[in-house]
Amino acid sequence: MTKEPLVLGVNRTQDASACLMQGSTMLWAIQKERLTRHKHHWGKIGDIRNIYLPRMPGLDREIDVLVECYSSDAEFSNLAGYEQELAASLRLAPGCKRARVSHHLAHAYSVFHPSPFADAAVMIIDGQGSAVSSFTEHWDGAAEVPGHWREVSSFYRAGRKRLDCIGKQLWDCDNAGLVGLGMFYFLLTQAIFPGEGNEGKVMGLAPHGDASATGLPPLEVAGPRVSIPSVWREVLRERGRFRYDGANGARFASVANLAAAGQRAFEEALLEVARWLHRHTGADNLCFAGGTALNCSANDRLLRETPFKRIFVPPAPSDAGTSLGCAVYGLTALAGARCDYRWQHDYLGPEPAQADIEAALHGADDLVVEKTDEVRELCLRMVDLLCDAKVVGLYQGRSEFGPRALGHRSILGDPRNERMRDWINAEVKQREWFRPLAPVVLLDRAGEYFGIHRPSPFMQFAAPVRRDAAPVVPAVTHVDFTARLQTVGSDDDPLLWTLLNAFEARTGVPVLLNTSFNRKEEPIVETPAEALETFRRTPMHALAMPPYLIRKRVEPPSVS
Repeated sequence: MTKEPLVLGVNRTQDASACLMQGSTMLWAIQKERLTRHKHHWGKIGDIRNIYLPRMPGLDREIDVLVECYSSDAEFSNLAGYEQELAASLRLAPGCKRARVSHHLAHAYSVFHPSPFADAAVMIIDGQGSAVSSFTEHWDGAAEVPGHWREVSSFYRAGRKRLDCIGKQLWDCDNAGLVGLGMFYFLLTQAIFPGEGNEGKVMGLAPHGDASATGLPPLEVAGPRVSIPSVWREVLRERGRFRYDGANGARFASVANLAAAGQRAFEEALLEVARWLHRHTGADNLCFAGGTALNCSANDRLLRETPFKRIFVPPAPSDAGTSLGCAVYGLTALAGARCDYRWQHDYLGPEPAQADIEAALHGADDLVVEKTDEVRELCLRMVDLLCDAKVVGLYQGRSEFGPRALGHRSILGDPRNERMRDWINAEVKQREWFRPLAPVVLLDRAGEYFGIHRPSPFMQFAAPVRRDAAPVVPAVTHVDFTARLQTVGSDDDPLLWTLLNAFEARTGVPVLLNTSFNRKEEPIVETPAEALETFRRTPMHALAMPPYLIRKRVEPPSVS
């Protein structure tokens, strides 16, 4: 019997990442930022040699298939350097199959093949992807446009044996004529918050504003193409006028109104594009990826207000997920194997070694360390702390690949305590007061608290909070009575399931507050040492790191 191929996928662009599969078995997938502690770290020459190879298991073995993904950024001009690095760093098997795939094609393979669907429409929308001259997929319109134009959205009809591109929107690279939903939301974010990766802040700010107050028009939609009206472009160039500076009053209202108007324009245009895609495919199922697929509020409207019956948004729909798409492409298109991998959970990082946990705790005289080998006993101790208005970090098992903390690298609190949200935002996360915190809820009880009747294991949809439940869980209820929730079923993470049941048994509420385990402007923690450092440097009260429960000898006051 021929051994299953060892397949490496590498994303060389924004949110750089790598993924290793043995046939359909996912060995690991990780973002570069988790290893370098530099948020949204871009791919660079030296990543394989200096970052992935020393830290990630299996890269010293013979690689049977290697697939890389670039975009239209400057890294594409450094191919010779990347080739030298690969030759010097990896053992490529004789006859190693290799490819470089264009950006949206990698996104498409990351979302459809690991989805639960046998067939689906696929929608990829981000800022900008590959240039037409670099496409590695067939699209009828490519011959009609200049090679330097770039994809901003792509649309597919997908089945298990083929993936057909049925349309794209392109940008002609004229900065005076920016187009597309991804570019629009990027410009909106830049007008309010400087730096990279702040789109989630705009989404959290928008419900505090009045979308009608600005008088700004909808975006212009023609089939799959979205244009940005000139009045929007003019407003978004006035970055000093709308820059968020933390002030309250009239200035905050003006900034929040712009965020609200932009979020509404984005959502309405996205719905129109999705309806166009449904008309052209007749598909019941939709797979959605690209950076815009992290917009939870829009995702919920896609499910509620379009003809699609089911929607799959992967845990890592942004550029980070394209390394997984590269690996799946290599497995199926190059090795000719079937992909049986399904994205049923997002715990794809490397398993932390028990020795690393022991080493991190060695000599920790400033901490009180309790050990228990019983998961239920550990959960009961955590519930004691949570009910006493304490904030508890949770570090267990393999880390999440995507940007959402899903119970393996999380900070937990009591959702019944409204003060909990403000305290965590201000004291632990040191971030804006308007940022919502997420609920994690038992799947079979979710409908009693939220307007949802399906599993939502990846925190990708903002569901309505039931009006009678909002006063019960105020710390996870946003100002617009929505919540970006994660559901946990009996077949999901065992510790999280046990903890939620124990908290419900004590309080009658099967919900916990959950946010990512990191400090301001830092990636989510990856190693036991990083978890302990973050615990020490924040006023969290306890850290559960099975089999240990860790507390501070000098404990911060409870959240009152």
